[in-house]
Amino acid sequence: MDFITNNLLLIAVAVASGGMLLWPVVRGAAAGGVSAPQAVLLINREKAVVVDVSEPGEYAAAHVAGARNVPLGQLEQRLPEVVKNKALPLILVCATGGRANRALAVAKKLGYERAQVLAGGLKSWKDANLPLEKA
Repeated sequence: MDFITNNLLLIAVAVASGGMLLWPVVRGAAAGGVSAPQAVLLINREKAVVVDVSEPGEYAAAHVAGARNVPLGQLEQRLPEVVKNKALPLILVCATGGRANRALAVAKKLGYERAQVLAGGLKSWKDANLPLEKA
């Protein structure tokens, strides 16, 4: 017990640094979504449709090969015309995953039950060395 009371500051620093190391893991698990390799499997095996919800300028700079661009602000109006088959898996992508997570709620509301977010966004796609296109 004397050890704990004499070294309370060191213990607090150790616990805090451990928490900071675990935070990205916890945050990533909460964000959910499909990993880049899992997305490739869905695209190849189940003909998943990739929809990039970034703005047109960001989409033009770099996007997942074969992705269709529907900016988040236009998603509710344009998604049904871009992806007619609601039974296909839908993978939503943006730069980091933030907008895609918001788009997921819209897609689910429109009846795309198999909609998922690419975890980590376009950054995770690049990190996995998967093909990108430029418009």
